[in-house]
Amino acid sequence: MNAEIIYSYFCVMGIINFSTFLITSLLFIMSPGIDTMFVLNKSIAQGKKAGIYATLGISTGVLVHTTLAAFGLSLILSQSAIAFSFMKYAGAAYLVYLGVTKFFSKDAITNQDVRVVSEPVRKTYLSAVLTNILNPKVAIFFLAFFPQFIQTAYIHNALPFVLLGVTYALMSLLWFMMLTFFAGSLSTQLKQRPTFGVWLNKFSAIVFVLMGIKIAFTKR
Repeated sequence: MNAEIIYSYFCVMGIINFSTFLITSLLFIMSPGIDTMFVLNKSIAQGKKAGIYATLGISTGVLVHTTLAAFGLSLILSQSAIAFSFMKYAGAAYLVYLGVTKFFSKDAITNQDVRVVSEPVRKTYLSAVLTNILNPKVAIFFLAFFPQFIQTAYIHNALPFVLLGVTYALMSLLWFMMLTFFAGSLSTQLKQRPTFGVWLNKFSAIVFVLMGIKIAFTKR
């Protein structure tokens, strides 16, 4: 009954085909991408706590993109080649920076064993936020995706965008939390094989660089 009330409320707010939105959003969220790689890397290499903060950072980025879409600021990215290019290259540069710093980071050595150094959770959170916000494809995606589930009469109303965005963010939060606890369980095994952790760090660094290059060459 509560689900029916919520569904009716969303319809009153100008949202249509909400069940389709949930299914489609889940498929997009579950598809492998930069956010998934970021969460898995933090969870496996540094443990569940880092994965949780990475997840919170990504969810924050989703809410930022929601706000931009709700108030029409994302429209600037879709119509301005200069704004899109600036965001694109900023995001690409940041991902490459993360990859390069991870690849050349000096691992602490204790008792002849190599271990991965955990970064402060605040830095993990901020890195996740920036990784998500500086991806212009996310902003364009929200701007193109959300209006398909909003009635024409409400298309210039910020509230439907916010409701859909918050729903999308909550779904992302739940999915990445599941990934975090699954991948974080591997962290204990990783500590027993510290050399593997170092190679995992190098591999993820290369992936970040490749993703940055991919974003740099994407078109609107």
